[in-house]
Amino acid sequence: MAKSSNPEGKTGVRIVVAGDRGTGKSSLIVTAAAETFPTNVPRLLPPTRLPEDFYPDRVPITIIDTSSNPEDRGKLAEELKRADAVVLTYACDQPETLNRLSTFWLPELRQLEQLRLIIIEQVKVPVIVVGCKLDLRDDQQQVSLEQVMSPIMQQFREIETCIECSAYKHIQGGFSIDFCFLLRVLICTYVTTDIIMIPEVFYYAQKAVLHPTGPLFDQETQTLKPRCVRALKRIFILCDHDRDGALSDAELNNFQVKCFNAPLQPSEIVGVKRVVQDKLVEGVNERGLTLTGFLFLHALFIEKGRLETTWTVLRKFGYNNDIKLSDDLIPYSSFKRAPDQSVELTNEAIEFLKGVYELFDSDLDNNLRPIEVEDVFSTAPEKYGSQFEIYFFNFLLLDCNPTESGPWNDAPYKDAAEKTALGGLSLDAFLSEWALMTLLDPARSLENLIYIGYPGDSSSAIRITRRRRLDRKKQQSERNVFQCFVFGPANAGKSALMNSFLGRPYLDSYSPTADEQYAVNV
Repeated sequence: MAKSSNPEGKTGVRIVVAGDRGTGKSSLIVTAAAETFPTNVPRLLPPTRLPEDFYPDRVPITIIDTSSNPEDRGKLAEELKRADAVVLTYACDQPETLNRLSTFWLPELRQLEQLRLIIIEQVKVPVIVVGCKLDLRDDQQQVSLEQVMSPIMQQFREIETCIECSAYKHIQGGFSIDFCFLLRVLICTYVTTDIIMIPEVFYYAQKAVLHPTGPLFDQETQTLKPRCVRALKRIFILCDHDRDGALSDAELNNFQVKCFNAPLQPSEIVGVKRVVQDKLVEGVNERGLTLTGFLFLHALFIEKGRLETTWTVLRKFGYNNDIKLSDDLIPYSSFKRAPDQSVELTNEAIEFLKGVYELFDSDLDNNLRPIEVEDVFSTAPEKYGSQFEIYFFNFLLLDCNPTESGPWNDAPYKDAAEKTALGGLSLDAFLSEWALMTLLDPARSLENLIYIGYPGDSSSAIRITRRRRLDRKKQQSERNVFQCFVFGPANAGKSALMNSFLGRPYLDSYSPTADEQYAVNV
């Protein structure tokens, strides 16, 4: 196996092995750790540790053996709640243990998972189903693993992989749910006939933790998750240095070096583009690999079970397991300020935003329509609904219910800046919304700047204003944004004053204001 880096700084993976008594749990663990079949195995093993160099991700594994005795039920439940992944065993020579997967073990895991979600708000842990004692199955009882397990895996989507193996003969084979992206997203299965080593049972379990399927793919709806599409789109745009909508050979090679520390040979680049073009004509044009082709390429990685490839790309560009920017990319220390200080955008950030506005105001009418605002934020992990995503999901024949996108659809930003006669945002209104977000929530503002492609050091996008007491002493201010509060009794004209500030017409009718309102005009 190729050497890999430790994803997300994970310090260890805890794998709990559970199943009916006599299904081979302990023998599986000992064989994986010692790479030899044990002659005498205790009924319950102590925690077994596989060192960090055991697998290519260099993350140590702790394997927990469990007892299925009724008196140990409480201990079993506690171990399952602490698991990063669960290996669930049945015996190939005992069909009743296979039946109990769907009648007892998997429902039991779901019940514990619901409690775990309530307590610690974590995602469901992946399950690897392992049929042990393959060498003891009667030749008269040969069955298709795919035929038997497919209905169970459809019902219990938390199952990542199903494997049958023999610790005695040190072999295994199996199949897993996999994802084929041709002209549409389909869900299918494939049968693995390779003879591989027993330790790879726990490699699959570790891989399901370090490179999870869930954030990339929704197994319930069988669709690529919108947040994954948005993240990959942002990465594509960042790598498309000349902004021509395609990755040239040089840009594709730079991407490869950045993510995998190894260049692509010219013949390899030709091969990559040929693979995409053979399946998706619009995936490649005369300028190079298009965004659709880039997404299709990652879909192929997932189809081949190479989720670690897509995860390596995402993590190299700062994403965590939730496909959001890692906290260490946001310089929170830059926001520390006294009560009489505020946060503003720098000139560099404002010039960047002007360029963004010009880029997305395609008809050059100084009116960024709502759908164009959605496209601005189509690389941020918010609700999907951009023109590109609608096209991409419709192209794959997926259900797509577009909704408004972006950070300004709710209070206090909604209607805080004046709309044009066409219902869009002028450049001044666009910059006003950014100024308000930076003032009220600088972390969110900076995060969105990064998502839409702000180049360079993110700390250069914001500045802390001078303290107000120093402004008073010098009798001048360096601030560009001033926050004013409007107080007064009911029906005194506060809303009319704010509407006038935005250039809105005066209304004769009185409508009381129930919630806090903002008006911003820079």
